[in-house]
Amino acid sequence: MTTVPKRVLDVGQCPPDHGAIRAMLVSLFGAEVDSALTTAQALQMLADRAYDLVLVNRLLDLDRSDGIDLIRQMQGRPKLSNIPVMLISNREDAQRRAVEAGAAHGFGKAGLHAPATEALLRPFLDTTAYA
Repeated sequence: MTTVPKRVLDVGQCPPDHGAIRAMLVSLFGAEVDSALTTAQALQMLADRAYDLVLVNRLLDLDRSDGIDLIRQMQGRPKLSNIPVMLISNREDAQRRAVEAGAAHGFGKAGLHAPATEALLRPFLDTTAYA
């Protein structure tokens, strides 16, 4: 039986960081990963396509806006509030604020290849339960 890959929207990363995150998600989970540069672009992509997880940079690379704003906007929209979202930040204070805004606890780029990061992502991206 073939499994359908999980789809991730990665928001606000610079190209090298997006590439590293995408490579990790493909390697570990076989996920399909799309990229959005801004909050507005992310909201449009979320309206147009189903995603299993949204990863948001603490500060969006293009305009330096606060990634937690996207989390709050997602939580305020009934069609988006059920999509799991995580903040990408090494800063624990930012992770706390993201969780308070409705996100699952995320991870930082410094721990991209850590077993703990894989463990955080597995509940959202593991497809073995459906194989």
